[in-house]
Amino acid sequence: MNLLEIVGNLGNVPVLSVSFQEVGIAAALIGAVGAVIGIFLGVAGKKFEVEVDEKEVQVREFLPGNNCGACGYAGCDSLAQAIAAGQAPANACPVANSAVHDQIAGVMGTSAGKTEKKVAFVKCAGSCDKTKVKYNYYGIQDCKKAAVAPGKGPKQCGYGCLGYGSCVKVCQFDAIHVINGIAYVDKEKCTSCSMCIAECPNNLIELVPYNTGHFVRCSSNDKGKDVKAGCSIGCIGCMMCVKACEFDAVKVTDNLAKIDYSKCTNCGKCAEKCPTKVILSELAGNAIKEQTKAV
Repeated sequence: MNLLEIVGNLGNVPVLSVSFQEVGIAAALIGAVGAVIGIFLGVAGKKFEVEVDEKEVQVREFLPGNNCGACGYAGCDSLAQAIAAGQAPANACPVANSAVHDQIAGVMGTSAGKTEKKVAFVKCAGSCDKTKVKYNYYGIQDCKKAAVAPGKGPKQCGYGCLGYGSCVKVCQFDAIHVINGIAYVDKEKCTSCSMCIAECPNNLIELVPYNTGHFVRCSSNDKGKDVKAGCSIGCIGCMMCVKACEFDAVKVTDNLAKIDYSKCTNCGKCAEKCPTKVILSELAGNAIKEQTKAV
């Protein structure tokens, strides 16, 4: 069949005739179905609508957005929801400063209250030149992995800083670094988010008041003889600091000196009497940090 025959045969094909009335009916039906669906969706949207608390939105805007979980909630969204519901105080975020706490309190119509600024502190002074090692460790460079190695790691002291920087890896604020085998915290950068605390397998890191002037950089509960066998700067539980303190701020428990910061006046007498010099002042700690940076 050639082209002329095909064209000729087209004349025999019946043409479907549609009236304007039928087109109008079809359009009306489609419009009606659309209207019904629209009404259904509108009703469903109202029925299942989740109400947004304006206070929650405003509180969330003030929170830093780190989602570190230091507040005890899953993240900043969860904390904002809890604050807006009255389940958490306006100053619940440890990363935010007092100005942010006041802004959140303003949204809630409450007072933020006074909060004492705190920073992380590593309770160990056993740097590479102060401690002895039992063996060379060639495993994964991670504190949690090293802590389950024989003897709780290669260092003679099983209580001390392992120095592999697990705390450094989780810090979002560049506030902690390992220098000469020991973790140091930069108090000016620390936001007290507590991420490093949760990461340390030896529980060496705690939050202390920002204005703390003296602290015991040791966590060993061994007797003095055993401490000296593994670390030249560890606490030997000699009680000299206790006797020197006039404010009952220092106690020795389980062979380890501990300072009650609520009683400490930063007089420095405990540090002066400490035979191993494990009680360090803030200035001494900074001097050691600067020294080790040059190593």
